[in-house]
Amino acid sequence: MLAQLAWKNIWRNKARSLIVITAVALGLWAGSFIMAYAFGMIDQRLKDAIETEISHLQIHHPEYQEDNDALFAIPNSAQKVQMLSSHPSVKSVAGRVLIFGMINSPSSTAGGKLIGIDPEMEHQLTQLQDQISEGQYLTDDDRNKIIIGEKLAKKLKVKLRSKVVLTFQDVNKDIVAGAFRVKGIYKSHNSAIEELNIYTLGRDLSKLLGNGSEYHEIALLLNNAEELDVFQNEIHQTFQELTVESWKDISPELRLMIETMDQSMIIFLAIILVALSFGIVNTMLMAVLERVREIGMLMAIGMNQIRLFGMISLETIFMVMIAAPFGLLLAYVTIEYLGKYGLDLSSIYGEGYAQYGFKSMIYPDLAFEYYIRIMVLVLITAILSSIYPAITALRLNPITAIRKI
Repeated sequence: MLAQLAWKNIWRNKARSLIVITAVALGLWAGSFIMAYAFGMIDQRLKDAIETEISHLQIHHPEYQEDNDALFAIPNSAQKVQMLSSHPSVKSVAGRVLIFGMINSPSSTAGGKLIGIDPEMEHQLTQLQDQISEGQYLTDDDRNKIIIGEKLAKKLKVKLRSKVVLTFQDVNKDIVAGAFRVKGIYKSHNSAIEELNIYTLGRDLSKLLGNGSEYHEIALLLNNAEELDVFQNEIHQTFQELTVESWKDISPELRLMIETMDQSMIIFLAIILVALSFGIVNTMLMAVLERVREIGMLMAIGMNQIRLFGMISLETIFMVMIAAPFGLLLAYVTIEYLGKYGLDLSSIYGEGYAQYGFKSMIYPDLAFEYYIRIMVLVLITAILSSIYPAITALRLNPITAIRKI
């Protein structure tokens, strides 16, 4: 009976009720979509960082991490790479020769990270070959060829087949230099990498360094990311003399971003619901004040305070809970559509996102559990929003209220 009365009261002023329902539905749609957008962007950043930049795990000589000295290579690194590649948990593995140096063109000079690679292993690990926008990828038959990023190419004012000179310190601390030709130019979603990383064959870089054929870094991708911690401990036990780091250790800022995203998005949604609650309270308060005489009559004929409080509360809860399914359904359809086809922001935020390593094509994603959380928050908001208007109704004096015209 009380629920039926509350339901009828909602539609006594259809325009006002529909405005509140629409506002709540649009607020939930916007909040849910922004959550999905943020989660999609972070998930994509993590996927890109692991698959094209830092991998799941990296292995180094412990002293190499202190100052990136080329002297500290991984002993017997080729054998370690072969052993790791046969491990059932490993999807792909690659060894790299690393050195920081200078790259000089006839027009300009820039600093860079010189990475000596095995072309096939590197492609399987980072899909570097697929990022080539001009020219060709490296092959085992090349000699003194390099691949550089588009931003670095523009900075140095070089193009395909341009000659550049790489200068750096060898293992004996002597300055060495080598002439290389640009064979390919790659395009990365991360502008920092595009301006820093220079790829060449590992044997060409090792010849100049004088470190034999040892790698400074071994990077691995796993078949199952959930095995990361267990596998890291296993490798650390196997290679106790080396440093074994996961992406969480290599990129702590990305780890922190992921760990705090859940709480941040819930707080963000709560802020939206608090803002909506003020509109709900205002609407219900107006509804109570417009029905002062009616409420006075109900109190005079015997409606107790508990039933009156329940009636006003149910009116508020009904309106909000009508809006919630529509808002969440609209959000679900929007998220599923854009999650499949993507949201292209390249014309607006392309350069800005690239500076922080994010792609401009975003695929929103929101797990089902978040829809449940949102519904719970909406219900809590509805209950809290109903309290003040209901208390206002309880404070009315029946005799005074009946005399209101």
